[in-house]
Order: sequence, then C-alpha cells, then structure tokens
Amino acid sequence: MNFETISFQQTDKIGIIKINRPEAKNALNEQLFRELNQLLDSIKENDNIRVLILTGGEKVFAAGADIKHMASLYPMEAEEFITLINSASDKIAGLNKPTIAAIAGYCLGGGLELALACDILIASQGSKMGQPEINVGIIPGGGGTQRLIRLIGSGWGKRLIMTGEIIDANHALQLGLITEITEPDLLMSRAKELAVNLQNKSSVALRAAKRCIEHGQNVELASGLEFEQKMWALLFSTNDQKEGMEAFIQKRRPQFIGK
Repeated sequence: MNFETISFQQTDKIGIIKINRPEAKNALNEQLFRELNQLLDSIKENDNIRVLILTGGEKVFAAGADIKHMASLYPMEAEEFITLINSASDKIAGLNKPTIAAIAGYCLGGGLELALACDILIASQGSKMGQPEINVGIIPGGGGTQRLIRLIGSGWGKRLIMTGEIIDANHALQLGLITEITEPDLLMSRAKELAVNLQNKSSVALRAAKRCIEHGQNVELASGLEFEQKMWALLFSTNDQKEGMEAFIQKRRPQFIGK
C-alpha cells in the first residue's frame, strides 16, 4: 500500500507505523485517518505481523488534529470526522496483537488519544504530552476523556483535560501515563527491543490477556474475574500452553506457534 500521510514498514514480525506529515507537525487530518484505518484493517489480518509500533517524528509524535480543517466544520461534519478518528483508535485498542506507542516530542490532543489506544507507551526524554482541546473551546473526542481517566485516574485525568495543561515525560512517568523514558536516540531501538520481547511470547496468550483486560474495564469485578477464569482454562486447549509448560519443565526456551 502507498500512503501520503503515514508510512509503514515491517521488520521480521514487527510492524512500524509512522505518522508522516512533518510539514504540518504531524497534525492529524481526515486523509491520515482514512489511510490509518485502511492500514490497520490490513495489519489485523496479517498473521506475519505479531507486534505493532506506532510512532511519529523525532520532534513531534503528533501535534493533535488539524485545527485549520476543524475550524470550519458544522456539527454533522464534526461528527463524521470524530467517528473516523474513533474508528482508528478503536482498531488500535482492539487489535489482536500487542501495540507500542513510541513517543518523541509533542504528543498532544488527538496524537495522545492515538497513543492512549496502544498497550504500552514509552517516550523519549523531553517529550511533551497533554489534551489541550479545552483551549480552543472543545473537549477530547477521540477517546481522551475515557482512556486517559482509566489509565491515570480521575484526579490528574480531570486536571489535564480541564486545564489543557501540558506535562513532560518525567511527570507522565510519575502518573503512569507512560512506562519508560529513553534517551532520544534510543527510543526506536528500545521500542523494537520491547517488540521482540512480545514477539517471542505466545500470540494466542497475548490475545487472551488483551481480551481479559479490555473486558474487565467495562464490567464489574465479579464479571471480569469470571471471564478471566474462562479464558485461562480455554488456553489449556492450545499448542502454545503445552509447549510453554513442557519447555519450562525441560528448562529450554519455548517455541510458540500461536495456536
């Protein structure tokens, strides 16, 4: 596939999506989300991709949605645009494989919402994150009011959303928004290192873990625990469970096949 606003490359079983609008500070427009949705559909069906990394430029991950585009939208047009944005975020969040957001520079508004849809977020030193939509008279609409609260709690989530405050990587790490800070020149190598780690796990077990976590965020504890129990037992019907436990007993590295 040839895209104008994003790029994609695959190394071994790791896919890397790069937001690629440097002339606009990686501002997210309608074309970008259409291309991203198309690419994510393809990645979902590609069993040769085991882990996905989402990243941007060295100075800007994504500076939010394109304000020039949004400024002239009527409510129905705005709803169509935000539906397109949420479609991409939901596809990332629901992808049947692990996802890593590798953040460098500014990660704001819709950019942070895309990152929040990923399973693991890491950032380089000097990165800046926030939901500044309130400063232009709107609110986060691509999942920010929901995923941010679930990740860091309502206290700081409300503060960031209601004030539009932008925080640095060190503060983001303290809040649990990201899990790791790297030196700028080591960000992608570290993201790939994490991806290789995940790539070597059982893909069927990783899918089960993601389903349990996602399910548990939307139900009461008892239902979440029951779902986890069922998924745990179901994994005992897989080749990967048998291989993993036999390898442990035999003190060797398991060779998972994802079945």
